[in-house]
Amino acid sequence: MKPYNKKIVLENGKEFYGYGFGADKEAINEIVFNTSMVGYQEIISDPSYTDQMVCMTYPLIGNYGMTDEDYETKVPTMGGLIVREYNDLPSNFRYTKTLSEVLDEYNIPGISGVDTRMITRIIRDEGSQKVIICDADVPYEEALKKVQEYVIPTDMVSRVSCKKRWYSRTPNHKYDVVAIDCGIKHNIIRKLNEKGCNVTVVPYDITADEILKMRPDGLFLSNGPGNPEDVQTVINVVKELKGKLPIFGICLGHQMISLALGAKTFKMKFGHRGGNHPVMNLDTGKIEITSQNHSYAVDVNSLENTELTLTHKNLLDDTAEGVKSVENKLFSVQYHPESAPGPQDSAYLFDEFIDLMEKEAEVNA
Repeated sequence: MKPYNKKIVLENGKEFYGYGFGADKEAINEIVFNTSMVGYQEIISDPSYTDQMVCMTYPLIGNYGMTDEDYETKVPTMGGLIVREYNDLPSNFRYTKTLSEVLDEYNIPGISGVDTRMITRIIRDEGSQKVIICDADVPYEEALKKVQEYVIPTDMVSRVSCKKRWYSRTPNHKYDVVAIDCGIKHNIIRKLNEKGCNVTVVPYDITADEILKMRPDGLFLSNGPGNPEDVQTVINVVKELKGKLPIFGICLGHQMISLALGAKTFKMKFGHRGGNHPVMNLDTGKIEITSQNHSYAVDVNSLENTELTLTHKNLLDDTAEGVKSVENKLFSVQYHPESAPGPQDSAYLFDEFIDLMEKEAEVNA
């Protein structure tokens, strides 16, 4: 058996030895776990994982390689990847690079050979915490000191948001949508294009006046990393534009809409990350299986004194999964209806956004 060359040390002092792949670098991040069985490429390239080290609960990762068409962002910004077994010989006619090659290209470290079940249980029982990945010969006390002194940054959205506006157009479009990029997944844009929308993707710090000058039919607020309270510029935009045009938010966008209308958010113990979360649609009574990735949630009790109505709830822990305000022409969901990866139970939400823009167009005709 070859000697270990890497290790991780958690904030609680637990140490795990393994084998490095991807970028050969030291990194300190927040550790979280994801229960998805497939879709590691979309997970790695999801900007919501900026500055997070993801422990995959499914044991075999890398077996189908990486494919040029399946990225969710152009430049992945995940902090690191922790897996039980890494496969560097993919079997997939579509693959163009191995997972390790891509991680190395984007300076993301990985470690394999560790007990991912024990790590997941630690996160589940004690909550998400800080972690370091480093060389196996780094003294334990030195590594633990670095972890404990590390301060998790609060500027992730400004780093992953586009720096200038860009466009994603579709033939014979019906509607023009402005999408505020807080770390937007490309499949969201694809879904909007499929529904006949030309999408203008804009930086997170755009003003309400700049948006109105573009005369959009609707406004979309994207997913993204970190604490929604750190993205005050977008919250202020929602405050100014609510009721003036249809607004749809996903994940971080959902949280920012809720904050703008007076609700509160909180950090969860270990968050929701996976492709099998059951969510009840309170309007229809149907249960949807959803894809999720978030550390923060909207406080259900804080919705009482707002203009928001709870539309969806998580059946595992009763957390808020969706809200709407008819008078303010907006709605949002915590989970990912574009599901890349994940089930397609919630794709109807894009149709609801189209319906909202259609009604608004009829009123203004």
